[in-house]
Amino acid sequence: MLKHWPPLNALRGFEAAARLGSFHKAAEELHLTQSAISQQIRSLEGYLEQPLFHRSGRSVSLTDAGHDLLSTTQSLLQQLAVGIRRLEQYSKPNQLVLNTTPAFARHWLLPRLGDFHRHHPEIDLWLFTTDEAPDMASQTIDIAVRDDIAAQAECSFRVLLRDRLYPAGHPTQLALPVSQRTTLHGEREMDWSHWEVEAGIDVGQQGHGLNFSEPGLLLDAACQGLGIALVSQLLARQARTNGLLQPLTERSVRGPNWAWLIHRDSEHSPLTRDFCTWLERQLESGDNTKSTARHQG
Repeated sequence: MLKHWPPLNALRGFEAAARLGSFHKAAEELHLTQSAISQQIRSLEGYLEQPLFHRSGRSVSLTDAGHDLLSTTQSLLQQLAVGIRRLEQYSKPNQLVLNTTPAFARHWLLPRLGDFHRHHPEIDLWLFTTDEAPDMASQTIDIAVRDDIAAQAECSFRVLLRDRLYPAGHPTQLALPVSQRTTLHGEREMDWSHWEVEAGIDVGQQGHGLNFSEPGLLLDAACQGLGIALVSQLLARQARTNGLLQPLTERSVRGPNWAWLIHRDSEHSPLTRDFCTWLERQLESGDNTKSTARHQG
């Protein structure tokens, strides 16, 4: 890490002059005088202790060091511009930041987002997916809806739905003899070993097969006919309705609890209230296992 950094204005002046091949044109673009651009570049050359331009009368051209620095500077300024533009999302008056898992976003929320937007077009929903549960105290998140969260300080916690798991596969897999079916495995604790303990039913699952670290990919693979999988009743609902999945048995076992965390700063916001009301209605319309258990953190 550098102890001292060259001034940002000097880097902007250098980038413009190098890109345009002229101190005069750089001055016009940045609304400065030509002498100001010249001073910025002399300052930068003094800091680097080497010339960046060959000067011949009014014409200038980059030295080898100048070419090298131009590539670095353009990348730096581009990243800085993108980062600053990204900050605009935090100042939107009607923005609601929702954190959830990639699987929930893709398989449950995305097919229903059109309905939410039709009912609440004024809300700028920012969908922020992560594999790990967020720390609500240190991240700018209004509400988290996940199956891997517990109560956190300064947040309201509520269990929304107690999920169930069942073995399923694409119709093409179910048409195969049991011995020829591929078994799809996930990395979470509630996988086939959980099924064997809770249900005690052999549906042809094998200890080998294809393995997935992300539940959404596991469900995608099952829907595409790659094998049989232990799937979430909640997340697989759309695929089952569309005929992409069929259960191997009507037996199901205990699954994870879906819950929300709402940061106390957002708890009484109309945006949060509208989203939570919509979310509860959507969950109730498709599953009657909703829990009313509550805990205030």
